[in-house]
Amino acid sequence: MIRTDIRRPASRRLALPAVAMAAVAVLAACGSTSNNATAGGGGATASGSSGDGEAETIGTASGGYGTYLTADDGRAVYLWMADKGSTSSCSGACATVWPPVLTDGAPKATQSAVAADLGTTTRSDGKTQVTYQGHPLYYFASDTKAGQTSGQGSDGFGAKWWLLTPAGAAITSDAGGSSPAGGSNGY
Repeated sequence: MIRTDIRRPASRRLALPAVAMAAVAVLAACGSTSNNATAGGGGATASGSSGDGEAETIGTASGGYGTYLTADDGRAVYLWMADKGSTSSCSGACATVWPPVLTDGAPKATQSAVAADLGTTTRSDGKTQVTYQGHPLYYFASDTKAGQTSGQGSDGFGAKWWLLTPAGAAITSDAGGSSPAGGSNGY
């Protein structure tokens, strides 16, 4: 007779809920985000460049926040208020949620981005990250296509994340034009 009521061992039944709870804990540690964004959503990779040996191009887009910087795929880029100077402080879990904008050569400017304001910094993993007026640049993993700015005003990983103007200033307002609590321009 074939037995049809076989159950998995208790250790296997508990594994999936434990993994789900661990994922929730990691996301909770990321802090809150604005605009109903989820800190761990999206499918972005940690690479900001196409990996084809070409330099990253920084341009601009316009939307509810005014004109802000984008990378060559049209996705919004952000600065992190915890960074000091051109040194990136975002690595590990932070860099998974906020992938650095990487380049395979000297970054280029298009539209109203200013070529003289572009630079690079070497990350702790040896990769080259794009900077703008000395600010290391990042994507937000939940922004998966051009025009999305759901990372604006997030305080994930202990400091605010802001879009940048072509002049290099942090955009510290919401889409309605008011400034979120604790917002400030610059570092």
